[in-house]
Order: sequence, then C-alpha cells, then structure tokens
Amino acid sequence: MNLKKGQSVKVKKGVLCPDDPEFDLSGWQGRIIDVSEDENGEITIGIAWDSLTFKEMPERYIEKSKTDGLDWTVMYLPDSDVEQVKPRDSEKYTDEIRNELEGHFEWLEIGGEGKRIQAVINSAKSNDEWEMMEVWEKYLKQNLKFPFESVVDEYQSKSPFRQGDRLRVSGIETVDDLYGVIVSCKAGRRKYYFPLADLAAADEVSDNSRHIQDYRVWFANRE
Repeated sequence: MNLKKGQSVKVKKGVLCPDDPEFDLSGWQGRIIDVSEDENGEITIGIAWDSLTFKEMPERYIEKSKTDGLDWTVMYLPDSDVEQVKPRDSEKYTDEIRNELEGHFEWLEIGGEGKRIQAVINSAKSNDEWEMMEVWEKYLKQNLKFPFESVVDEYQSKSPFRQGDRLRVSGIETVDDLYGVIVSCKAGRRKYYFPLADLAAADEVSDNSRHIQDYRVWFANRE
C-alpha cells in the first residue's frame, strides 16, 4: 500500500492502542502526517485524527493520554493496521474541534491539582477569560471558609504591604479583569481590598490553602 502524507486512512478492525490496549482503535480515522521506513523495510505512519474521531473519542482516552504525557491527537501505527479512505471533513474544522477539546483537558497533565482546576473552568459556558473568572469567584465563595489568616506571598511594588505580611481575609469582594478575584481583609483595625492571587493561606494544610493554591496556579498560567 503506497501511502503518502495528506491522505486519509482508517484503522482496521481489531487494532488496539499500542500504548494502552484498553482502547480499541477500530474505525478511528485521520490524515497521514508522517511516513517512515526502518532498516527492515517496515513502514510506520503518523496519523492526525480527524474531527469525527475527536468527537467519538472516549474522554478517558484523552484523560489518560494527558496524565501519561502522551499526545492524544496523533497515533503512529504500522501501515498494515490501516486502509486508505476518503476524507470526511476539512482540516480547518478538525483544528477547531481539537482546540475546543484541548480547552476541556489542558490542565490534566499536572496531576491532581490539574484535575481540580479543570473541573472548575469546565463549568464556564465558554473559554472566555471573564466567564472563567466568574466561575472561580463562585467556586471560592462556596468552598472557602471565612474568615481566615493569610500571608502576602508575592512581591508588592505599589502596596502598603510587603511579602510575608499577614492579613485576615473576611470574604470575596468582587472580580477585576486585571487582578482577578479581590478579597476584603484587615490588618489591625484597617480594612483593605487585595488580590487573592497574591495571598496564601497561613494554614498550609487546610482546605482553604488547597483551594487558593489551585486558583493561583490557574491565574498565573492562564492564557
């Protein structure tokens, strides 16, 4: 079989994923992105899955691929495991579906923390950053226990506080498009408003600490 880059192929019946035989690849379809031949004359092809395969792909496959550090969007198989077929979508549409799915699973590769972050942002109606800020606000209001002691954990250039100062947080005040979730807090008798992204819970083993750290990781690495 003379396969070339750009052609569409379908995986033959009974072919299992070479990295994880839990997954049956029968009928998965995509476009060839690579063709290579080893010293024994055996040919391996790289396949970029198409949009219909992405839509039918088990979520568990994507989750396991991400946590194992594997690329879930492509597969390398012997040429004998596939057959040539006609394309059934456009590359542009495939890119759109892949990007949409990537947003739903992008954090899983960092482990348990990533799973918690992913669960929060997946509750947003879209990938719009403001909507994600709002779902974080809702999540933190529901899960943080107020009041609690916090520590300024980031360098402050224009603030009355310095790294290491303590603030007593009494609640969530609002969401800002630049600074994210803003909390109300006190230092002595004075009340202040401060970005939660710059704070850490003083009790490092508390549930509050975990929730705040999840938010801070997302806030610092959001695109």
